[in-house]
Amino acid sequence: MKTYLLPSIKLTLILIVLLAGIYPLAIAGIGKLSPGHGDGVTVTYHGRVVGYASIGQKFTNDKYFWSRPSAVDYNAAGSGGSNKGPSNPDYLKQVQVRIDTFLKHNPGVNRAQVPAELVTASGSGLDPDLSPAGVRIQIARVSKVRGLSVAAVNKLVNQHIQAPLLGLFGPAKVNVLELNVALDEMKNK
Repeated sequence: MKTYLLPSIKLTLILIVLLAGIYPLAIAGIGKLSPGHGDGVTVTYHGRVVGYASIGQKFTNDKYFWSRPSAVDYNAAGSGGSNKGPSNPDYLKQVQVRIDTFLKHNPGVNRAQVPAELVTASGSGLDPDLSPAGVRIQIARVSKVRGLSVAAVNKLVNQHIQAPLLGLFGPAKVNVLELNVALDEMKNK
């Protein structure tokens, strides 16, 4: 019994030091070297934090670009999807309501033009990004409500398109919160 007990205790103590001490400190150190210093990348407007770049927010006012719908109502404490499949009648009704709402607020857009990402929630419910197409389809509405030219808003959108990582990994995307903050800053100039 002593043959197994002493090595087991030693191994347990070594693993406690490694996994409960050294590893967490190493990860915290790496976090401090990352953007946001391990606390997340904040987005500010007039010196005030208005959100985090990696967490989606709800925008429903016509003067803003709308975000992707959220199954958790943008609650970062309860991230998750709806777990409803594409044939679920309740889910299909919810998507239809979203399509009807989007078409009501974006005259001139027809049902076939509405990108799926604008009427379906992401897996996390907190997706902060849209595809360039998901943003561009809203340009006419945003420019009209704000009294800006379509060309000026389109230029702003183009400035906020993030290319795929190394040109290879992932799709092009636009962070909706950062775009909306830039839109507010544009109006104040």
